[in-house]
Amino acid sequence: MEKTFLMIKPDGVQRGLIGEIVGRFEKKGLKLVAGKFLQVSREQAARHYAEHEGKPFYEPLLAFITSGPVFAMVWEGDQAVALTRALIGKTNAVDAAPGTIRSDYAVHTNFNLIHGSDSPENAEKEIANFFTPDQIVKYEQTIQRWI
Repeated sequence: MEKTFLMIKPDGVQRGLIGEIVGRFEKKGLKLVAGKFLQVSREQAARHYAEHEGKPFYEPLLAFITSGPVFAMVWEGDQAVALTRALIGKTNAVDAAPGTIRSDYAVHTNFNLIHGSDSPENAEKEIANFFTPDQIVKYEQTIQRWI
């Protein structure tokens, strides 16, 4: 089973969308194996967005992700990265397909509600930035054989 990292950003938390967003992944058949509500530190944010360091939007990005609490999660399932990204939608809400989280709830790129890993390799790094191995729960979800 593949794992992926998702994070409901401060705008999603402030708008009260945690339950709605989590429900979409549950309804898809993915399994939540870790989750926590936290305030992202500047150090965590810098590690998370390291690939953007030096770009003009880097500092505003760090300021935004550390501006309020987030809900960090690890999800598991077949093709978890691709499936979650399809449910999330494109970064720019205008380009996001109808029915995706960003199409349904986001207005523009700066407040696009949620982050999702873009590859299994990045998922591993992002998971390690926010969770220790003992925080990821291994369990059998009996419904999995029906998905």
